[in-house]
Amino acid sequence: MKDWILVYVYNAVTNGIIDKMIVKRNIVQYPVRLLPKLFNIHILFDFFVYPTITVMYNQITYKNKPLLIFYKLLYFTIPMLLLELWAEKKTDLIKWNKGWKWYHTLITITIKSSITRSVIGLVRYLRQRRKQKKEREGTQLEHKSI
Repeated sequence: MKDWILVYVYNAVTNGIIDKMIVKRNIVQYPVRLLPKLFNIHILFDFFVYPTITVMYNQITYKNKPLLIFYKLLYFTIPMLLLELWAEKKTDLIKWNKGWKWYHTLITITIKSSITRSVIGLVRYLRQRRKQKKEREGTQLEHKSI
């Protein structure tokens, strides 16, 4: 459970930071957004939608090998891209500036999701190593006391 909380929080915090930089550089705008006087980023996507999708993706790929993890990532990033394409063309939810194209969205979401997945994979790996080390130390103590 704490892995999923870590994934959610890590993704939400980094989303907010990255989106703020992109908006500040006028690459992307969100003309219609929640709490526009407080935020110039899309807080619903950054802090709720994308982190939730990232948790689902991490749960689905929990025990997969890297190639399958990547293929499954496309099942999440392509629908997000299609939704953003629709929103950019048909609504005022998002506006692309300064040459931003659909492939920038696909690449950045794919890279960001891969980094998040790698971070949680590293955390799990380090936790497993620490657990194994404690088990070995416990076994060594048992043998010494005999």
